Amino acid sequence: MKRVCVFCGANAGHAPHYRQEAEKLGRLLAEQGRQLVYGGGNIGLMGAVADACLDAGGEVIGVIPEALMGKEVAGRHVDHRNLTRLEVVDSMHTRKARMAELADGFVALPGGFGTFEEFCEILTWGQLGFHQKPMGLLNVAGYYDGLLSLFDHAVNEGFLRQQNRAMALADTDIERLLAAMDAYVPEPVSKWLKEERQL
Repeated sequence: MKRVCVFCGANAGHAPHYRQEAEKLGRLLAEQGRQLVYGGGNIGLMGAVADACLDAGGEVIGVIPEALMGKEVAGRHVDHRNLTRLEVVDSMHTRKARMAELADGFVALPGGFGTFEEFCEILTWGQLGFHQKPMGLLNVAGYYDGLLSLFDHAVNEGFLRQQNRAMALADTDIERLLAAMDAYVPEPVSKWLKEERQL
């Protein structure tokens, strides 16, 4: 993975370990020579991961809708005009599509509705065969335990196939997660789509 797209909160969360792990991820991407692709903002965990990557000498590509420029960039104490590249797009839909196009893999840090939606959408695109890129949850302090349990419940109740559930990689350690993503081999999509039609 040369470029890693990171989904994360525009808030930093209450506990300091959320920001610490975001900063660790940013530094690690720079140290490993990987570019960061993210939502372009400079607040919350978004700002933390980007700043850490930049401070460690890494390259950062931000993608942000015009409508969010004032909310996520302007007037803040961190000036992200020093990003390697900032792409301003026309909508949230374009933002997500562009981030997915740029990235070789996806990591979700803790976040809220937007982060959940972005990660689940990219999982859905993988399930449908629109991409075969690795997708991982950095489960900081068990933050995503509930979501992972929901995925398992969906398998048990017959709404999700186990091979699709397996696409959602997860670890509490970012180095192990990135290693698992590097080693990821996707399940052939045509196989389970054919099985689905036969049910």
